[in-house]
Amino acid sequence: MSILTGKKIILGITGSIAAYKAAHLIRLLIKQGCEVKVIMTKSATLFISELTLSTLSKNKVYTDLFEDGTWHNHVELGLWADLMVIAPATANTLAKMANGQADNMLLATYLSAKCKVMFAPAMDLDMWHHPSTKHNIARLISYGNELIPVSYGELASGLVGDGRLAEPEEIVKYLESMISPTLSLIGTKMLITAGPTFEAMDPVRFIGNHSSGKMGIAIAEEAANRGAEVFLILGPSSYEAKHKNIKTTNVVSAQDMYEACQNVFDQCQIIVLSAAVADYKSKHISSQKIKKEDRSLNLELIETIDIAATLGKAKKKNQLLVGFALETTDELVNAKKKIEKKNFDFIVLNSLQDKGAGFKHDTNKISIIHKGGKIKKFELKNKSEVAKDIIDEIILVTGNK
Repeated sequence: MSILTGKKIILGITGSIAAYKAAHLIRLLIKQGCEVKVIMTKSATLFISELTLSTLSKNKVYTDLFEDGTWHNHVELGLWADLMVIAPATANTLAKMANGQADNMLLATYLSAKCKVMFAPAMDLDMWHHPSTKHNIARLISYGNELIPVSYGELASGLVGDGRLAEPEEIVKYLESMISPTLSLIGTKMLITAGPTFEAMDPVRFIGNHSSGKMGIAIAEEAANRGAEVFLILGPSSYEAKHKNIKTTNVVSAQDMYEACQNVFDQCQIIVLSAAVADYKSKHISSQKIKKEDRSLNLELIETIDIAATLGKAKKKNQLLVGFALETTDELVNAKKKIEKKNFDFIVLNSLQDKGAGFKHDTNKISIIHKGGKIKKFELKNKSEVAKDIIDEIILVTGNK
């Protein structure tokens, strides 16, 4: 039985070319055991017919507040629903929602809804990036509505970029997570690496980086909140995970981290490699503190074990492997190379060029890049919110594997 079985869902459809996807979305929801009622704007009916959607939903389709002298009770519809999802949501409708307008049946029902409302935008690239659209979306989120992110790809105009409507399968997964986010990973074992590694030069000094471990710990906490049993392999960090479903193993070096991963790798269905592992270590580690002398110090470095590549080679069909990439130049090119080289299912990219992203910040700005080339871009958010986006994506992918 699906989490959505028995749920009453209002599907709002607005005037976008992506409205044709509503037919597939309704079929998926009906298969999940939902009862679906459709509300369309007048412009939406130019892209897909009321007859098609009423036949698929087995319910009347609403387009007008007043029809043939009859008043349709938008308040009653708003009270009826367990969830309301507007997909596709055009820039025009988003603007009206953000400003409380109610000049059609869909908007009046939205303002009357007592349930959670989710919206899945669809528009062209420049419209999506326009400041007014960003402002309206931020306002809608501040009201408690949930954004289903747009996808990256070819748009109706022929441009390539952000603005595509999320696929119907993705929308269903978002609805499932909204109904019961804490149950979505029950029975799942996850391996998550976090923090830096320190590679000793002598008893005092080491080669390392500025990673704090905050991002990986946030992912571990979010996964545990949704029911997963989490094995967190944590490099040197002043932060710690507190959830009872997280078993933390503290490590120092890349070799330590690899060995700890090996101990639990085979039993885990999902592996998230968010640690910033040092690429090199000293070939010779001095047993005594290296003294400063009046000459330069020549330090011979050798590569550390490539944990991601090694685990990628050992990955089984039932395992999902997620990587991370922190880049300063050619971000997309380098991230895509890592996906292939290390056999990731998808990679989380962040750039040190983005203000507020990267090491030590409480915020991060990411893009998720899939093996097939699909890209999802996210705004700057608190790392706990970024962790939710990453776990949502993991659930979407595992649900489709």
